[in-house]
Amino acid sequence: MRRIHTAVVHCTATPEGKDFSVATIRGWHKQLGWSDIGYHFIIQIDGRISPGRPIEKVGAHVAGHNAGSVGISYVGGVDTKGKSKDTRTPAQKSALRTLLADLVKKYGITKICGHHDLFAGKDCPCFDAIPEYADLLGR
Repeated sequence: MRRIHTAVVHCTATPEGKDFSVATIRGWHKQLGWSDIGYHFIIQIDGRISPGRPIEKVGAHVAGHNAGSVGISYVGGVDTKGKSKDTRTPAQKSALRTLLADLVKKYGITKICGHHDLFAGKDCPCFDAIPEYADLLGR
């Protein structure tokens, strides 16, 4: 098993309230020339956690930081006009927190951050993940 030390939170940059399947997102990523979906987990609008790329495989979700990280994306991230917005539903917030807590425990993750924390110029995931999940790291 590869060493995972960081969880990177993303959004799919899709309109608020509109659900997208893993298969659809996988298709978008394959159109970019990637071998598979870039994220390891997708959080659906109803809070279901869907597997993406197998966690044993390096993701394709944040250039220069994929090797030691797990990529998690919630469906949403833009309002109906295409502007960046934290569109997480209560179910998504709960599922994301539960998944992150499980990953911290299972893999000894020491950093949880948003895509924008590692890649300047991105709003993704449209909220500040570092303080929101600091308690999961004992901080």
